[in-house]
Amino acid sequence: MNLPKQPPNWSIALVLIIGVLAVSTSSILIRLANLKAGAGGFGFSLVLAASRLTLSALILLPAWRKIQWNALQPGSRRYAAAAGLCLALHFALWITSLSYTSIAASTALVTTNPVWVALLSRFWFGEKLSKMSIAGITIALAGGMAIALGSAGAADAGSSQLLGDFLALAGSWAVSLYLLLGREAQRRGLGIGGYIAIAYTVAAIVLLPLPFAFGTTYTNYPDIVYFYILLTAALPQLVGHTILNWAVVQISPTLVTLAILFEPVGASWFGYLLFGEVPAPAVLTGAAVLLLGVATATFGAKKITVNS
Repeated sequence: MNLPKQPPNWSIALVLIIGVLAVSTSSILIRLANLKAGAGGFGFSLVLAASRLTLSALILLPAWRKIQWNALQPGSRRYAAAAGLCLALHFALWITSLSYTSIAASTALVTTNPVWVALLSRFWFGEKLSKMSIAGITIALAGGMAIALGSAGAADAGSSQLLGDFLALAGSWAVSLYLLLGREAQRRGLGIGGYIAIAYTVAAIVLLPLPFAFGTTYTNYPDIVYFYILLTAALPQLVGHTILNWAVVQISPTLVTLAILFEPVGASWFGYLLFGEVPAPAVLTGAAVLLLGVATATFGAKKITVNS
């Protein structure tokens, strides 16, 4: 059987850069929607997450007709559906974190994917962790603790910023599972279009009714809020997430998650320009240490070559 030709590495890198730039806009658009709506917390976060994924799923309806169901290997649909559940959990946790902690802290913690992907790969695929990876994980955990301590020391944060930090970290656990499950779904025969159609639809179905349970509705917000929601569906979701899902099949997931480390840099810079948000020095120091640890863990991974 002839396998699809592997794209050249330079083209994969170029597409991946576009994907990372697209996902970097997510926290900014969410913060803008929060400000314009005059709302925050878990209920409105669920509105943003459900609306974003519902719009994406509706745009992808034509992709369902192109899925070759008979050619799929066993488990492909289950992996895609499980990825959708993890994606729903990721957005519910991470979007809520942005109501409680800084953009810098939230994006730094949510992009700790390489650490969790490395650990999951150890138990899922039997990949051994090198000494360098173990050292990197230790450094990253120290950075995460520094962010938590810096958040706790903020004069106006109380316990809310610590809650936001934890939600962002839990969101990273969920999105790490989402990326690995999506990789397995595609390796079992689902094309990228069919995979994201299933995963985004499952996530939308899970999230859509949840805001009502928290007394929140989808209506009566300023028009600009719906414009920001549309942008989150178009840019970070349909462009950014789709590219990341495509890339984890083309190259090692550790390389993809390493590229995602540039998201906090871009998001923090936009946060400073648009909101004048300057995190506490301890948070910035912790974020730098965390990213250093994640990069060290990723470079220490033994399997960072193009998949066959």
